[in-house]
Amino acid sequence: MNLQGIVAVSGKPGLWKALAQNKTGYVLESLDAQKTKLIVNLSTAKLAALNEITIFGLDEDIKLVDVLERMKTAEGLPSVKDDAKVMRKYFREVAPDHDEEKVYGSDMKKIISWFLILKDMPLFSEVVAAAPVAEEAPVAEEEVAAAEAVAETPAEAPKAKAKKPAAKKA
Repeated sequence: MNLQGIVAVSGKPGLWKALAQNKTGYVLESLDAQKTKLIVNLSTAKLAALNEITIFGLDEDIKLVDVLERMKTAEGLPSVKDDAKVMRKYFREVAPDHDEEKVYGSDMKKIISWFLILKDMPLFSEVVAAAPVAEEAPVAEEEVAAAEAVAETPAEAPKAKAKKPAAKKA
């Protein structure tokens, strides 16, 4: 699942995709059918990148990405209008180690609504590639010999002119 560039904006419903960045904020596009454009100022709006969000856990925090992966295969997805008890039962299945005292019904409702937005998008089923590993290209023997020859001959350093200190004005 590739959630790179997908953000939640405080005070705005739904999820947004970051299109561009300027000096003061971001240009965002909604992930719904309207494709609404929004310019947010970082000094007034709070953005949360989905790939960095965690859920309170009993031992350690649980990544939202891991919970969304489990939600793909879990059965009986509750509606966002269902009771908090129904959502809690579902969350015990998809995030069994979540801290039930710190994760509120509103948090579960938000995660379920995000899942409903993301589940049909191609980026949701996209596999995130690992960081590319730089492969060393084979070096020709001639290049190695040329590099060694340069290293053996001392390079003459250009002589720098000494600067005179600036005179103080009275």
